[in-house]
Amino acid sequence: MASLPSTTTTSFFLLLLLLNTAAVVRSQSYIGVNYGVTADNLPPPSATAKLLQSTSIGKVRMYGVDAGIIKALANTGIGITIGTSNSDIPALAADLNFAKGWISSNVSPYYPASKIIIINVGNEVLYYPDENLKTQLLPAMQNLQNALEAASLGGKIKVSTVHPMSVLGQSEPPSAGRFDPKYEALLKGFLEFNKATASPFMINPYPYFAYQSDPRPDTLAFCLFEPNAGRPDSGTNVKYMNMFDAQVDAVRSALNAMAFPDVEIVVAETGWPYKGGDTEHGATIENAKAYNGNLVAHLRSMVGTPLMPGKSIDTYLFALYDEDLKPGAGSERFFGIYKTDLTSIYDIGLSKTGQGPLATAPAPALSPPADAPTTGGATTLPTNSSTTTTPTTTPPNSTIPQYSPTARVNASKNTGSLNTIAISFIVVVFLAVTSML
Repeated sequence: MASLPSTTTTSFFLLLLLLNTAAVVRSQSYIGVNYGVTADNLPPPSATAKLLQSTSIGKVRMYGVDAGIIKALANTGIGITIGTSNSDIPALAADLNFAKGWISSNVSPYYPASKIIIINVGNEVLYYPDENLKTQLLPAMQNLQNALEAASLGGKIKVSTVHPMSVLGQSEPPSAGRFDPKYEALLKGFLEFNKATASPFMINPYPYFAYQSDPRPDTLAFCLFEPNAGRPDSGTNVKYMNMFDAQVDAVRSALNAMAFPDVEIVVAETGWPYKGGDTEHGATIENAKAYNGNLVAHLRSMVGTPLMPGKSIDTYLFALYDEDLKPGAGSERFFGIYKTDLTSIYDIGLSKTGQGPLATAPAPALSPPADAPTTGGATTLPTNSSTTTTPTTTPPNSTIPQYSPTARVNASKNTGSLNTIAISFIVVVFLAVTSML
């Protein structure tokens, strides 16, 4: 008979188990980041992988398939979202064998060591004027799903696509959110696919672009999760305290209105530029730090949104690095959180050794709409993401604050709080267990 392990040995293994459990608790899989490659100065994939491992970022989204990054992230546990190009959609839609070949080339060589979790078929296809591409999107998704199942990967990797906020035809108030009627037939097919395969509906909300169309100080505070009077929803008697929740809940209402309440929402992109052109209002490092930092704190609080309380929506920040070769408005090249030398452009508490507190952002308030101050402007203006084009509406310059004098990030305060709590918990449990042995 094998001898029983000693008390010391048992205690040692219990300590390892507790440490591992604490590490899992601290991994925040709902915080993701976009990795764009329209640049000529990106660090080596191995360096990027080490950077990501030093943070609480749990997922990375690519717009295509970057073999270097996928290999570098092997055995890290970081979730990876990859994508097909829009130009691949016609072939994917027409030929199952092409879809099987795509999986064979871009997924099978890396999975499961590299934790590929989602394949996006194209990006913001409904934004493009090509009607053929729009109608080919669903067949392409179906063929890719069938190809995954043929490779015994069905259910392990999800297939979806990313939509711009312009799919909403109505977004104010959030409870009245509805999809644009011209997209409803297409969206019904996508949503039936999402429901059948348990894949997420992926959307790109950008409060930054909403602020461009309504550049008032109270709108800026509302966008940045800063103290503000809130904006009431007459349909639910909820006072929204930030634009992010309002935009996401408008999408939730639109999904519910089409009878898809169980389809999960994932925020594929959201962010704030720290620099922009002369007419790009609020594109400052102060505001970028406030938006992204307070968003991270909001996600960590687990408060959720008024229509989806008590959970954090998987959210991919835009973006890991600047993309210096990106065309378009000046801000398109300044959404990065980290410099390509791997130092942060501004600190939003993503470092594992410097995470902020769990709850800092104002929570939604329940109150009769009549009691709330009246504010003008749309709460959840549908906008396009930074990967396409910015809105063309130019507000009067006389009402534009160039920066927020009160922008601040609570997420980077008290950086040792989580570490202290985790260590204290481990010590207490360890002592309690060993005392019983």
